[in-house]
Amino acid sequence: MASALLHLPIIDLASTDRLSTANSIRQACTEHGFFYLINHGVEEELLNRVFDESKKFFSLPLEEKMRLARREHRGYTPLYAEKLDPSLGNKGKMIDNAKEREGLYYVEGSVGDSKESFYIGPLGSISSYSDLNQWPSEEALPSWRSIMETYYEGVMAAGKRLMSLISLALNLDEDFFEKIGAFNQPMPLLRLLHYPGELGLSDEEIYGASAHSDYGMITILATDGIAGLQICREKSKQPQVWEDVHHVKRAFIVNIGDLTERWTNCLFRSTLHRVMPTGQERYSIAFFLDPNPDCVVECLKSCCSDLNPPRFPPIRSGDYLKERFRLTYGS
Repeated sequence: MASALLHLPIIDLASTDRLSTANSIRQACTEHGFFYLINHGVEEELLNRVFDESKKFFSLPLEEKMRLARREHRGYTPLYAEKLDPSLGNKGKMIDNAKEREGLYYVEGSVGDSKESFYIGPLGSISSYSDLNQWPSEEALPSWRSIMETYYEGVMAAGKRLMSLISLALNLDEDFFEKIGAFNQPMPLLRLLHYPGELGLSDEEIYGASAHSDYGMITILATDGIAGLQICREKSKQPQVWEDVHHVKRAFIVNIGDLTERWTNCLFRSTLHRVMPTGQERYSIAFFLDPNPDCVVECLKSCCSDLNPPRFPPIRSGDYLKERFRLTYGS
C-alpha cells in the first residue's frame, strides 16, 4: 500500500553553510536514501526544453525510433524491453520477427515494464572514451542534440558539487571522490523516459518501472509532475510498504545508488523504488552518475570498524555495473 504522508528532506545546493548541508544530506541518506535538491544551477527554461524535445522524440514513428535501437547502452529502448525487478525475471528474447518489427520485447514468463527510453552516454567534454552515442537526425529534430548535451553537462556539474557534500557527510575530504579517480573519465548516463498513459489489458500487474534500486553512485531525476514514483524504505521487511514521492517544482529528486551503499557499508541506503501506472502519460529524465569503470569500490574507513566490518568485497565499478546491466537486459 502507498502512503501520501512521505516528506523527503530538501537540500539546498547553493547554501553557504556546507557543514550544515552535509549533515542534512547524511540524515537524508541514512533515513530515506532520497531527497529533493534545489538551487542546483540547471535553469528551468533549459529543463522545459529538454522535456519538450523528449516528447518530440517519443512521438516519432516506432520504425524511426528503432533505427536508434540501444547498442552499448546508448540509444532507444522500446516498451517492455526490460524488467527492473530481478525477482520477476530478466529480459527475454524477441518472440518473432513480426514482434521485432513492432519493437516489442517480452520478458520470459512476464510482461516487461511499460516504458520506453533513450540513453545518452558520456560526451566528449566529459570523457575521452569512444563516443558511442546515437542521435536523431537533425532534419527531424534540429535542436535535439545540442539541448541534450547542454543539459547533460549542467546536471553533471551539479552532481559533482553534490558528491563533494556527500564526501563531507561521510567525514571525508570534500574532494575524496576526485582523489580516488571516480571522476577521471566517469561514465554517467542520461536516460529520457516515457510512460504511456493507456495500457492494454493483461492478466498480470504491469509496472511503469518494477521495484529496483539504482546501480551507480547517485541518480538525479527530473519529473514532469505526474504521480507514480514510490519508494520502499525497508527492503527486507514484508509486507513492503510503498510511499508516494511527490513532485516539488524546480527541484530534482536525488537517490543513492548501490555503489554508494557498498562504499558506505550500508550506512547510506540504496532504496527500492518503482513507478506505478496512473492512467496518465508521464515523462521523466534520469541522470545516473557512475564513476570511472576502473574505480575500485571498497568500504570507506569512516564506515567500518571492528564491530562493523565491511559487508562487501572490493569491486571495480565497471565490473559491477556490467553485471547489473546483464541481469536487466540479458546477455
